[in-house]
Amino acid sequence: MVRVHHSNGVITYVFEQLASAPVAAHVSTRHGGVSPEPWRSLNFSVARGDAPERVQENRRRLAAALGVDAGDMVRCRQVHGVGVARVGWEHAGAVIDGCDGLITDAIGLPLSLVFADCAPILIYDPDHHALGVVHAGWRGALEGAAPALLRAMQRAYGADPARVLACIGPSIGPESYEVGPEVAALAQARLPNPAAALHHPNGAHRNPHLNLWEVNRQLLVEAGVDPRHVEISGIDTARNTQDFFSHRAEKGRCGLFCMVAWLLADSPRALLAE
Repeated sequence: MVRVHHSNGVITYVFEQLASAPVAAHVSTRHGGVSPEPWRSLNFSVARGDAPERVQENRRRLAAALGVDAGDMVRCRQVHGVGVARVGWEHAGAVIDGCDGLITDAIGLPLSLVFADCAPILIYDPDHHALGVVHAGWRGALEGAAPALLRAMQRAYGADPARVLACIGPSIGPESYEVGPEVAALAQARLPNPAAALHHPNGAHRNPHLNLWEVNRQLLVEAGVDPRHVEISGIDTARNTQDFFSHRAEKGRCGLFCMVAWLLADSPRALLAE
């Protein structure tokens, strides 16, 4: 990913493989907002004790940095599930209940999700100029949030899995993410190659660590995505709390960062080799 400094003090990251695509996607950091500790400073959660007016101002500041209208952002009331909603301009400014993913082919409509260790995932379909985003923590990831997003885009737009671009943003990394036996058992049951996503840095007698990036990568590839078209940020939120909120590293006393993505007006072009 590439770090971007905006003129109003906001700092975001963008995905490298989208540089030539007619789609914009920014993952926010904690820089450039107005919230005090422990939400310092660009926090997008009102559920963790921050004042709504500060969160609203943070949203306005991020939107100004990105050149979109904060009032147009479509959001989810996230539930750590695999539900995906199709949205258009008639949903501008809406908060969609009971889902963790959004898809659209509406030019310029900003989709926004929030995170604090869970993985931001984006899929872009260059053939149909369609976009999808989903929030995937361990539960959503292992239940198939990423392939659910892809299937929704296949049903709605006819997306070809082999042609899409997939991006996995900053989240808790494998060296920071110790999980219990129930999570490990689910990974063993659901993944094509569980050994690649589970390891024991503290010895076989201790709880394993889960590689959330590898979980989502495996399930996307199993669903037909070309492995060469999957970008993984490799940024561990738990080890980078100077830039990102981390629920685990900060013991729940933190805010949420967000990913905002939208389709640009440029006509789709053949971005991938036949």
